[in-house]
Amino acid sequence: MATNPHLHQSKDDKFIPMTSISTGQIKQVRPDVYYYTNQIVNFALVGNASHWVLVDAGMPKSAQEIMDVAKGVFGSMARPAAIILTHGHFDHVGGLAGILEAWHVPVYAHPLEFPFLTGKMAYPEPDVTVEGGMLAKISSIYPHEPIDISSANLQLLPEDGSVPGMPGWGWVFTPGHSPGHVALFREADRTLISGDAVITVKQDSFYKVLMQTEEVQGPPRYLTTDWQAAWESVRKLEALRPDLIVPGHGQYMQGEALTRGLRRLVEEFQIIAIPDHGKFVQGKK
Repeated sequence: MATNPHLHQSKDDKFIPMTSISTGQIKQVRPDVYYYTNQIVNFALVGNASHWVLVDAGMPKSAQEIMDVAKGVFGSMARPAAIILTHGHFDHVGGLAGILEAWHVPVYAHPLEFPFLTGKMAYPEPDVTVEGGMLAKISSIYPHEPIDISSANLQLLPEDGSVPGMPGWGWVFTPGHSPGHVALFREADRTLISGDAVITVKQDSFYKVLMQTEEVQGPPRYLTTDWQAAWESVRKLEALRPDLIVPGHGQYMQGEALTRGLRRLVEEFQIIAIPDHGKFVQGKK
């Protein structure tokens, strides 16, 4: 728990005892793009030792781990120019308050995520009734209360679609999994940091998460509240024709396997992604 009462993690913040075979691994997928698997979620580091940006902030209680990873990549004096959030779910902001106590840097997010980042509004509780595997059934243990970084330098993503601190990148509005979810895309080499709009593992399956079984999937079922918006977001990302994806969950993918997987996901989203039942599923046909 952060010591500043106006800079804290959620009221239900707690360590989640989950892992995968990729836990603790950092991978460099472009000359200036790295990602690290923090238990079952990825955060990205984009840039070089003189200028870099952190994308998302990992699982609960991960602040020190994230800072240590950054120092391992960029050196002992590593400090990001900014932090970009794809969204504010617990596994993407788990280390944020602690990080901001050490690194006084701006945090950028979509305005629709602000209520969940300033202590004003909680996300809906995870849906344990949704069709899915073990991780969906035990999702009630996941934090869903808002964090509060209102005393930090929280800023809106620019309306022009640019990404602060990341020249050449643009943000793409990809709601569905959360109201203000965004993905990041660089046209020059068609690199996509997708957050949870598109992932590459079936996130509700304990075995597939543990083994990191590679498959292009829609967003995690137990936290997705608007499936039609999520489908439209997948269409939008597939239309970008990315060559490489760094997802919020799963391993990076590139080339033809990614292209085929995204096309199939768009065409068969109702079958692959939308669950047969759940409190946020409306009249699946």
